[in-house]
Amino acid sequence: MAAATRADLIAITEKEFEKLQKVLDGVDKKLAVAPHPDDGITIKDTLAHRIHWIDLFFNWYEDGVAGKPVYVPAKGYKWNQLKEYNARVREKNARMAWSTAKSRLAAAHKRLMDFMAEHNNKALYGPIKFEWQGKWPLGRWIEASGASHYRSAAKYIREIKRSYPQPAG
Repeated sequence: MAAATRADLIAITEKEFEKLQKVLDGVDKKLAVAPHPDDGITIKDTLAHRIHWIDLFFNWYEDGVAGKPVYVPAKGYKWNQLKEYNARVREKNARMAWSTAKSRLAAAHKRLMDFMAEHNNKALYGPIKFEWQGKWPLGRWIEASGASHYRSAAKYIREIKRSYPQPAG
């Protein structure tokens, strides 16, 4: 069930990020670039994807505040084209170093947490402020970009880790 208050949103975002960090414990560079056997996506790709979607949320929000056109999910793409869009995101981030992916994810998470700390419950769950939000309050968009993405990343990374057993020791 989706968070309905600022306090719940902060708690679930932090909880899911901590779970993701635990799953990432022990992931070295070699495992980080090992492709998932079903689709070829790596752990590094997965982190880069999550970073990108957090950045997208901030782009939507900042463009909305500035009165600029907002393209959701992205200019030239509709929601039913996410597979193609996400493939483009992977291509764009293919050369990102593993250490960069980890540090950028931590920075993106901090930015989300800071945003939630700076906005009250009404700002996050009150009336819809921007047309791009559709029927979702800002908090729901944050949850989709943060906690929900952390949860799905952790699940995916666990699958990859099971596919590439690590030596004991």
